[in-house]
Amino acid sequence: MEVKLWNDKRERDMYENFAELYAIIRATEKLEKAYIRDIIPPSEYEIECQKLITHYKTLASTLKDTIPSVERFAETYKMDCPAAINRLVVSGVPATVEHRAAAATSATTSAAIVAECVQNFITAMDSLKLNMVAVDQVHPVLSDLSASLNKLTILPPDFEGKTKMREWISRLSKMGAADELTEQQARQLHFDLESSYNSFMAALPSSGT
Repeated sequence: MEVKLWNDKRERDMYENFAELYAIIRATEKLEKAYIRDIIPPSEYEIECQKLITHYKTLASTLKDTIPSVERFAETYKMDCPAAINRLVVSGVPATVEHRAAAATSATTSAAIVAECVQNFITAMDSLKLNMVAVDQVHPVLSDLSASLNKLTILPPDFEGKTKMREWISRLSKMGAADELTEQQARQLHFDLESSYNSFMAALPSSGT
């Protein structure tokens, strides 16, 4: 005796869509595991993953009234596919695209911090040239420079600019706000800033690396 799962065409289409969704989730889980284990090249992974995501999005829009939660669908049919759910539902893009986006964001952020450091170096050196040598004038400028250098992760903790700025900030903290650097101190600070700036520029990776 033949057992029918559906009573009409609408129900048949629904169950066929269920089967297709099930297959997409399973296939995505296998693909994610293959990519993580380096079984599949990134370029091939990205093409296949994008196809599955596109198929999933098309199907999900069709099933949005029938299956409001894909996570619940996976639980109902006892599908242990966390990687697939993350890729299809949470992320919506292949892992390779995520990685490129993260790298681009990191590079953009680093470039902005480098520009900030350069600006703070120039501001500090120009301030001394303009004879702005009072503690309450020098301290904020050096603090800004030190903070921007600390934000740049490509610089080691013992980077010359970081250590010298810490030393100067510590020295200034022991002085009164209205105190002024002597001519010799101002000259030494300018020398340290110039030396640190040159070391900073040398520490930056070239565009070819």
